[in-house]
Amino acid sequence: MKKEIFGSIVASLMLFESVLVFAQESETVEDEVVVYGVRMVQSGTEVGSSVTVITADDIRALGVDFVVDAIATAPGVTINQNGAFGGAATVRIRGASSEQTLVIVDGVVVNDPSSPGGGFDFARLDPASVARIEILRGPQSTLWGTDAIGGVVNIVTKRPADGIGGNVYAQAGSYGLFRGGAEVSGSGERFDFRLAAGSNTVDGISKADERNGNAEDDGFESTTISASGGINLAGDARLHAALIWTDAEADFDSFSFGAQGNVADGDDVAKTEELSANLSLQIPLFDGKLENLLLVGFSDIERDSFSGGLPAFSSEGDRTIFRYQGNMSINELNRVAFGVEREDSEASGEGTSIDGLFALYEFRPSDSLTMTAGVRRDDHERFGGETTSRLAAAYNPNEQITLSASWGEGFKAPTLFQTTFFCCGALAANVNLMPEVSDAFDVGVTVRTADNRGELGLTYFDQDTTNLITFAFAIGGYENIAVAKTSGIELYGSYQFNDWARVSASYADIDAVDGTGTKLLRVPEQTGDITISVDPNGPFSGNLLVRYNGSEVDPNGMVGSWTRVDVAGRYQMSDSIEIYGRIENFLDREYQQILGYGTPGVSGSIGAQLRF
Repeated sequence: MKKEIFGSIVASLMLFESVLVFAQESETVEDEVVVYGVRMVQSGTEVGSSVTVITADDIRALGVDFVVDAIATAPGVTINQNGAFGGAATVRIRGASSEQTLVIVDGVVVNDPSSPGGGFDFARLDPASVARIEILRGPQSTLWGTDAIGGVVNIVTKRPADGIGGNVYAQAGSYGLFRGGAEVSGSGERFDFRLAAGSNTVDGISKADERNGNAEDDGFESTTISASGGINLAGDARLHAALIWTDAEADFDSFSFGAQGNVADGDDVAKTEELSANLSLQIPLFDGKLENLLLVGFSDIERDSFSGGLPAFSSEGDRTIFRYQGNMSINELNRVAFGVEREDSEASGEGTSIDGLFALYEFRPSDSLTMTAGVRRDDHERFGGETTSRLAAAYNPNEQITLSASWGEGFKAPTLFQTTFFCCGALAANVNLMPEVSDAFDVGVTVRTADNRGELGLTYFDQDTTNLITFAFAIGGYENIAVAKTSGIELYGSYQFNDWARVSASYADIDAVDGTGTKLLRVPEQTGDITISVDPNGPFSGNLLVRYNGSEVDPNGMVGSWTRVDVAGRYQMSDSIEIYGRIENFLDREYQQILGYGTPGVSGSIGAQLRF
């Protein structure tokens, strides 16, 4: 069946090229995509890897309240959240574990070093300060080191606008939702700054599905402050600093053995405080042919959980990053990037460090071919060293076609928790843990219409991951015993009908199994979405988003497939005032993302923004 689907898609690509190449000529609607997360600035037609870029304009058009809802529109990405409004939200890329997704904010790794698996919880990430999100699919350890087995989510926050300006906004909606915030920024010849603050409160719904008799609302509230500023120095050098601080509190339901998903109404609360900050210095030399970046970054997360009003659990983890990166243009055909990094992590009184050294080489033998090769060596304080490599190529035989291919290796070092935890009669933790390792390849083709209105792309990927770390009761600790194999296709496309109407879509079919052929948990075989956007030459704009998530295996049973429809719109009352609104789950479908956890029915919100 999959071969038939694959063949049909290839045929449709060929038909797409042959028919739409004769489309009427018009101006390009969208600017060329530029990717920064590959350590070299490359255009979308030069990157051999699979990358999705989501801009602030995309987020604004979707009208989403949380970053994770925008990330969900990328092909090959699966979201799992144990209850709306503050429930722990994780991102899987191409079927890899969510703990194998590396998350970076302004160059700083923000994965939680105190959590057992070292993953990142997207539940609290506010989109108001996000300028762009790059989702790099496939192993990226040559670029970013440990944890980048499934891929990387690279988040870049907003920079100051030209001149002095800002905005204030307020939004209210279903389930007692209220969001509000303000932003001010300014820039001059030498200095620039940006300061933003926002809050989010909601009474919520029961985290445990109300269809199972649960009725207690579980609320969520958060406050986020972000700031950045820079100084332009002599010789085109620049000093820049940025930070994001979030304080959040979310109500949860309790473990209840025998209930669906083993969850039922309860009085549990999780408080979280997160900080990410960096200071960087950019120094161009030799007329800009050598760009030097020095960066010091810090991230910290503190978690406190309460049950029945009593303390139940607490943890704190932080990491400090020191990085130098150089980018050199040798000539028009050759570029190199190189760098060194040190990362110190600490959690629960335990600490570790990892030193990294990497180099990338880009060669362009012609205007139509870009080839990239890279190698990286990481030395970990506890388990030793790991070397990873990467190859990528992009070939453009003409302006309508891009052929791409990449191969890469990834690894994930054992977390501090995994290397120190033991129980069940064991006398010590397993000191022989090795890193999880993977290698993968993908090949793709993208076809564009002659007028650049339409685009259709297809990617096939295959990835093997070994030495997966799993808890084993037999030894009372963690050991390397598991294997994962994932493969599949990603299909994406868009078409700009005219200056104000556009449709885009993505689809993924993923086969994810362990070493015995058993399907991996919480990985749907099929996912997809369609977005229809309208932006006439007038005050109104809007879009319709349809998302599909196939059935998936849960530790406690099966989660059924679901389809959700969201509608968003904006009305520009004047140059400075805008009204916006959103209806989620427009068809009021009942569904679950994780077994036993409920999701909101049809709900809506309306807000206003004043720009100055």
